[in-house]
Amino acid sequence: MNQDIPAFNAPDDRPDLPDDLDEPEATRRTADPGETSTANRGWWDRNADEYQSDHGAFLGDDRFVWGPEGLDEADAALLGPAAALTGQRVLEIGCGAAQCARWLAGHGARPVALDLSYRQLQHARRIGEGAGDGDEADTGAPGGFPLVQADAGALPFADGSFDLACSAYGGVPFVADSARVMREVARVLRPGGRWVFSVTHPIRWAFPDEPGPEGLTAGASYFDRTPYVEQDDDGRAVYVEHHRTLGDRVREIAAAGLRLADLVEPEWPSWNDQEWGGWSPLRGRLFPGTAIFVCVKD
Repeated sequence: MNQDIPAFNAPDDRPDLPDDLDEPEATRRTADPGETSTANRGWWDRNADEYQSDHGAFLGDDRFVWGPEGLDEADAALLGPAAALTGQRVLEIGCGAAQCARWLAGHGARPVALDLSYRQLQHARRIGEGAGDGDEADTGAPGGFPLVQADAGALPFADGSFDLACSAYGGVPFVADSARVMREVARVLRPGGRWVFSVTHPIRWAFPDEPGPEGLTAGASYFDRTPYVEQDDDGRAVYVEHHRTLGDRVREIAAAGLRLADLVEPEWPSWNDQEWGGWSPLRGRLFPGTAIFVCVKD
């Protein structure tokens, strides 16, 4: 890599966070990049512990899973054959506790794990220290690879720094300007590099986010791009997600100078009986819940 990596060097104590918020109000309204970033950094810092407690067993410590359906990179090989990962420089965006990066490192890749949330990266440190793999002195992070706290829309890396980039439900839905994320990823990828990211399937925005029968009837327009916002009593956003249609995603990818090589819509497998928010066997067997975009920088 042709520049110093801004290592995540943080104490092990929990950062100062606001007291538990009252139940926020869910609404659809505009939210600019600054409000979106502030809200989502705070939300993930507050909720990282619960998220890892609830979903850590499913995600594993070193498993690369693309979404609630349980599609494994070990089976899908969307980044390419596992045997070809050795020595590849890989950027994981929105890494959470860096489970995917840890899987990549276990297959010989040289990952960098990036997230907006301080607390999520602390969980990555915790798991890396427990695993005891890698040399912290060489990388600046337990587990054998660097952790970086940064915004997906302003990647702190030089042009052409990475061979591959990936994001499993991380970063892309939680920024106001996802087209900028596509441009930034294209910038830091070398020619021929691959960018693979998964998001909630856009069709899900037309349906209530409910796992049962009440989530089977469309109640909103698929074409309504108004962000989903949870806000406090003073109207301040505490969580934001941004919707893009499939066509929007394709245009963002193309405008960034990337080529869409594949679009994967995982089917719900018979073995998976868990519910994860609005994802469930009932809904998953009727319409897709995840869209995975496989892009190449030519």
